[in-house]
Amino acid sequence: MIGVFNFYFMDYNTQREKLVLPEYGRNVQKMVNHAISIEDKDERKKAAETIIHVMGSMHPNLKDNRDFKHKLWDHLHIISNFKMNIDTTFEPPSLDKVSAKPKPLPYPNRDIKYMHYGKIVELMAEKAIAMEDGEQKDLFVKFIANHMKLSYITWNKDTVPDLVIFKAVENLSGKKLQVKEGTVLYEHKEPIKQQTSYSKRKKGKYHKNYR
Repeated sequence: MIGVFNFYFMDYNTQREKLVLPEYGRNVQKMVNHAISIEDKDERKKAAETIIHVMGSMHPNLKDNRDFKHKLWDHLHIISNFKMNIDTTFEPPSLDKVSAKPKPLPYPNRDIKYMHYGKIVELMAEKAIAMEDGEQKDLFVKFIANHMKLSYITWNKDTVPDLVIFKAVENLSGKKLQVKEGTVLYEHKEPIKQQTSYSKRKKGKYHKNYR
């Protein structure tokens, strides 16, 4: 019976008042709520300054920041829902500015011919096409081919003949680039191994120790 009684009267965070700035915790929120209720303006300001000190001690790594104090006062006004009627050195932030939603980021809408090579390889190919014929261009095309071979092995976990990469260079550039005849690409002796997760490595370690 006691267990059932405790269950109904337990205080869960989900049942409490929602925190405006959770990074400062519920105690700071309670202190701010109390400060708002203080009728004397001077006493209310003293309480606000004490809260600012507490908030600053929670982030000592930011004390060297020139705008640190200003930021704390802004956060105090936000936590109080702009009900903290006190005179401060810093102008309170506007509600419109705080509640404004960030503008959506413009994501590039560009088709990539070979997803496993990526867009950067296409940009490098465009750069190589614009170069004058010569040794420097040949070296750059070889560099692109080596990079494509590494990307191919990374994604496919298998070796690939150089001729396949040479053909991909031609297709990627619209047959405007060709790897110089006799070129030998860097030989990756084994496929690139992807790093295993910490949990898998830890599990394997324990299995090894207890065999």
